[in-house]
Amino acid sequence: MVSRVFTNFIKHKYIWIACLVLIAYLTPYYILGEDTHIRIHDNLDSNIVWYKMLAESGQIFTLTDTMLPNAINGLPRSTLPSAFDAVVWLYVFFEPMTAYTISQTIMRFVAFFGMYLLLKKFIFKKEQSAWITVGASLAFAMLPFWPSGALSIAGIPLALYLFLMIRKYGWKTAKYIWLVLLLIPFLSNFVLSFVFFLLLMGLFWLIDWIRFKKSNWPFFTAIASMTSIYLLKNYLLITSMFLDSSFTSHREELDLGHNTFERSYELAWENFLYGLTHDEAHQAYIVIPTILIALLVAVYSKVKPRLLLTLFLFNLALSFWYAFWYWEGWRVIKDNFMIANTFNFGRFHFLDPAIWYICFALALAILWRYLKYGRVLVCLLVIAQCFNLFGLTEELKYRDFSTPTFAEFYSEDLFDEVADYIGKDPSDYRVVSIGMHPTIAQYNGFYTLDTYNNSYPLEYKYAFREVIQGELDKSPSLESYYETWGGRLYMYVAEHGKDYMFTKDRNEPIEQLNINTQALAQLGGDYIFSAAPIANEEELGLEYEQTFENKSSPWQIWLYSL
Repeated sequence: MVSRVFTNFIKHKYIWIACLVLIAYLTPYYILGEDTHIRIHDNLDSNIVWYKMLAESGQIFTLTDTMLPNAINGLPRSTLPSAFDAVVWLYVFFEPMTAYTISQTIMRFVAFFGMYLLLKKFIFKKEQSAWITVGASLAFAMLPFWPSGALSIAGIPLALYLFLMIRKYGWKTAKYIWLVLLLIPFLSNFVLSFVFFLLLMGLFWLIDWIRFKKSNWPFFTAIASMTSIYLLKNYLLITSMFLDSSFTSHREELDLGHNTFERSYELAWENFLYGLTHDEAHQAYIVIPTILIALLVAVYSKVKPRLLLTLFLFNLALSFWYAFWYWEGWRVIKDNFMIANTFNFGRFHFLDPAIWYICFALALAILWRYLKYGRVLVCLLVIAQCFNLFGLTEELKYRDFSTPTFAEFYSEDLFDEVADYIGKDPSDYRVVSIGMHPTIAQYNGFYTLDTYNNSYPLEYKYAFREVIQGELDKSPSLESYYETWGGRLYMYVAEHGKDYMFTKDRNEPIEQLNINTQALAQLGGDYIFSAAPIANEEELGLEYEQTFENKSSPWQIWLYSL
């Protein structure tokens, strides 16, 4: 028995080593728990709270688009994750940080094994060194994926592997391949990435049909089945968008895409080299130079790296497509076709990370085979890229940025003190926050009039604008941010700009806050949680109640009542 285990370990030693590296990568979540530093943008400030709010709402399953009272006097249920989103159930059965840790673990290991299987089975026709297949897969698995995306990006290599298996073996494909394929939608986002992935799979099927004069019905069935599951999963979103005339989303007045041609061109190269915050591949300094060197080596060696060159140019095309989606030249179409304005067709670039690491593996294979001392160089490149990405684990990265930990960000003990002072049921009053994200108050059970959500009623955007119009008038950039997008319904302060992190170490007084407290009261506002003192409180008709702070929290909260 021991001998068999040892033999198995030696045979697959590189895979086991990679798994140990991933375990080390994930260790901070398991050891530190809520004392872990994790990403704030589109994570602590939003998605984690949305999952928690939904898990506690009692409205996970509903056939109608009911309203959740915790935010903006009624946040449509359809704007939160689906009941068929597996991550929702992690937050139902576990505490938020535990749910987050489990999601991270699934994401990393699926990314690794998905890329490994894809490389081994379909990308390389011949056996390659484990330094290439395992090394590229490990690097991909350690990318700083958008945490709340789960398998939206991390699962693309696995999904491609499964589709290619069905395309190759048809109805003889093993049942577990079909099962895993049909499970992926429950851990990924259709609108964010998989709608584009499935469009490419559909195009792939159509090209096969034209080339071989024969339809591959198992492959088509796989595409249709996954699409159907996504549509079922998002039933509330679909019905609210197309069948419910009572809900007009603020997204219908999105006005994004006014970049000049020159700015769009610059943005294309920025995305090509560095990606975006939600789909970073960290390709600029090792991956792209490796690809370029490999292409030169291929030319010198009279090798035709068709797949590598095709995928490399495809990523370049995706970057230009993304950048020019925001070009002002599209305004004619966006202004006349609602779907072009409300849906971001530029998100094809979420396929970039998987493509970059397929390219990386292909480039490494060329260097390994055709370059003198190429094997040594490949080992050094893999180690360098993995070392670089290991250093981007959330705890290391955000600790260096000196951002709050999970526990510090939400500061439950501090907000318990505030709730005890107010002494009423949170459902009986409404609050807004200044100088900090409103989802912090939401996480702690307060009912807020401000929020951050991807969609909410357009009429509420108009009503809330009356509260903050005075501050928007003082800042054209904030006014444009609110008018053209508006996803963040925040109590903006012109002198703060887009900074919502005023801790007790940097909370200079707000000298002249210009908000409409009468409009705030009409919305039901009772209290303001401010991370900085408001100097003109009396002029605004506010009554200072008390200041709250403790040693474990980065916040100092000035409580004002209307």
